[in-house]
Amino acid sequence: MTEEKQIKDFYLLSDAVGQLTTDLLDSVMVQFPDVEINIKSFPFILHEDSLIPVLEAARDNQAHVVVSFVKEDLHQTAARFCQDHGLFYYNVLHPIIELIGEESGTPSTQKPGQRHKLNDQYYKRIQALEFAVQNDDGRYPNRFEEADIVLLGISRTSKTPLSIYLAFQGYKVANLPLVPEAQLPEEIFKIESNKIIGLTNDINVLNKFRRERMRSYGVDESGLYSADDRIEKELAYANEVYERLQCPIINVADRSIEETATLILMFMNFKPQQK
Repeated sequence: MTEEKQIKDFYLLSDAVGQLTTDLLDSVMVQFPDVEINIKSFPFILHEDSLIPVLEAARDNQAHVVVSFVKEDLHQTAARFCQDHGLFYYNVLHPIIELIGEESGTPSTQKPGQRHKLNDQYYKRIQALEFAVQNDDGRYPNRFEEADIVLLGISRTSKTPLSIYLAFQGYKVANLPLVPEAQLPEEIFKIESNKIIGLTNDINVLNKFRRERMRSYGVDESGLYSADDRIEKELAYANEVYERLQCPIINVADRSIEETATLILMFMNFKPQQK
């Protein structure tokens, strides 16, 4: 039997909210699904008086120290302390801050928490999110013209999750479900086709998703909604609509929301929104 190795605790320190270090560690640990680690977070460390006790606790526990300090004095103190006591230390921001400072010849502001200040981009994202919620499932076709992106697709093609995800990037997104028996709103033909994206999916994936959805509702999963011939009919209808609109088509099968959203923005030739 292989002896399981003990992994040291991680201490996450920040002079702001500290979300960056948390997100970084989450992204890393996804690669180790069977490994568990203990994480302790210490946000809003603004002075050495509050930094030193945390570093001493890390020393006593022989913990790894990961920080997102923008203040140079805090970074230097923490780096020196960890080096003196043989602790792993990594500042996720410092290498890039140093690089940009050197290449631009401009010192950083060393002001923590700038990312979280309320600004025009923040309000733009809030407005986009409200727009996505209000215009889900084709609720207001007369507002398609206001949208940056209009997503079309049959049921279970990720229209709503994509609308919300893109809204968080600052884009106003409306979506319209396609059903063979339902008449298309005339507004969809009045907007520019280059802001329309057609979503599709594989039959086997749709069948699986729809069966799971019906099962969760306590409904017979072998009904018309999940039948292959019904799905084929819906997909054929959607393809006819996409052909009429001359819009790009993206197959969401085996793609994450993030991957599909990136493809959508590539088709739309949008640059990433400033955050």
